[in-house]
Amino acid sequence: MTADTALVDAVRTALRSAADPAAAEPMRAYMKSEMPFLGVPKPARTAALKPVFTAHRIDDGDSWRATVLELWDSAEFREERYAAVTLAQLKPYAAFATRPGALDLYDHLVVTGAWWDHVDEVAIRSVGPVLRAHHDAVAPVARHWARDADRWRRRAAVICQIGSKAETDTALLAEAIEANADDEDFFLRKGIGWALREYAKIDPDWVRRFVAAHEGELSPLSRREALRNIDPPSIVTRG
Repeated sequence: MTADTALVDAVRTALRSAADPAAAEPMRAYMKSEMPFLGVPKPARTAALKPVFTAHRIDDGDSWRATVLELWDSAEFREERYAAVTLAQLKPYAAFATRPGALDLYDHLVVTGAWWDHVDEVAIRSVGPVLRAHHDAVAPVARHWARDADRWRRRAAVICQIGSKAETDTALLAEAIEANADDEDFFLRKGIGWALREYAKIDPDWVRRFVAAHEGELSPLSRREALRNIDPPSIVTRG
């Protein structure tokens, strides 16, 4: 696989040109990141990278994958990793990005990213679309991740169906949550609540039943997040 080095160089140049050194340290501190920031907030990053991605098009899946990996693995600044994820999700590359074979790439980003900003973006906007497009091939991978030793794979398995709406596989969602319900990790507990809260927008009764059935397993944080936006069931009185 050969990365598009002209694109990689252009991304780095654009990010450095948009950098605000005064913003770099506050951004790093907020994200608790060991990797430094350049100081390019998302709106400025989007504006800086749009013409770069428009001018440099990748023609094949292998080069797309290699270029994403080059931006990610050789990153000196966190914004370069954000740019790698953006490249992975651009519409012109959807045919590459939604193949089951792309899961190895996303797994690498999740495990090496190992923090919520990277993991959430990849799980929801990269893994989720592959799962919806190739459910039978991808669901077993999600089930495996849900029981993996790596907590970020497990969080990815829990939250990857956020945004799936009516296409949500509730059996898979339940299995991923049940595998992690008793874990004390904050990010897993928060992720469980988030996934349930989002699905409650589609089927609040399913979420109510699930939470009630797992009352002794779900953490207070997970329960609170899951039910946050659900009105109590109406009480019908008979005269």
